[in-house]
Amino acid sequence: MQNLLPEPPATLLPADAEADKALAEAATVDAYKKVAADHPAFSGGWAALAADALKAGEPVTAYAYARTGYHRGLDALRRNGWKGHGPVPWSHVPNQGFLRCLHSLSQAAAQIGEADEAARCAQFLRDSDPAAADALS
Repeated sequence: MQNLLPEPPATLLPADAEADKALAEAATVDAYKKVAADHPAFSGGWAALAADALKAGEPVTAYAYARTGYHRGLDALRRNGWKGHGPVPWSHVPNQGFLRCLHSLSQAAAQIGEADEAARCAQFLRDSDPAAADALS
């Protein structure tokens, strides 16, 4: 059966050139922490910290970083017209920090035994943009 209701428009987060530059120049955990501290609303810094913590075998730390970036990303999405559903395109680079946090949150939740949350986050990522789920898997 075909859905006759139009899909909401894609939400495109604004770029943050200063935060993007700081993250591009960061190469260590301490540098990622500085990005997150200097730009706390920027999900990209939190995503880098979460990914690093997952690589280091620290799922609880990754969960905390990813959850922070996820919530900061939700705030940004809402400020930019998102109503709780609809596409968040992976191809739009400023959206990638939020989507990376969502992916890391799913992974960290699975590792700490939160299977329901892991599944919800994985589905939310796929619903936001299947290309994001494919790129991050």
